[in-house]
Amino acid sequence: MAAALTILALERGGPKIARQILIMPMLDDRTTTTDPHIAPYLLWSYDDSLTAWPALLGETAGGPDVPATAAPARLEDATGLPPAYIEVGQLDVFRDEDTAYATKLSRAGVPVEFHLHPGAPHEFDSIAFTSDVARRAIADRIRVLNSI
Repeated sequence: MAAALTILALERGGPKIARQILIMPMLDDRTTTTDPHIAPYLLWSYDDSLTAWPALLGETAGGPDVPATAAPARLEDATGLPPAYIEVGQLDVFRDEDTAYATKLSRAGVPVEFHLHPGAPHEFDSIAFTSDVARRAIADRIRVLNSI
């Protein structure tokens, strides 16, 4: 929702959004190919995404007519979007789409801070909130929020 909102605000000419803060975001309705290296560790599965996207988009999910304001990975030109902080775990179904979105933003000149947390699944900060990786992630989030 946060990424879609920044796209919508840009398309409509305002309001200006200070920063995209995207925590393990679900961005691409076309993510359907299972990565066998992470499949055993998924807390949010590919099947979960195959249920969630049609719940949001109906029959258009995965098709050619999905707007970037519904699935931000569909964005073709990220020029003018606000700076982004993006984080995702290495063992998260959203890993590849989040990496691609960070790259798309960066190639459009958008400042991006991207964190790929090694060995971390989706929602690692909720299930292992005292772990070192969760503490670092939360500290980074606080730092980014304080910088606005």
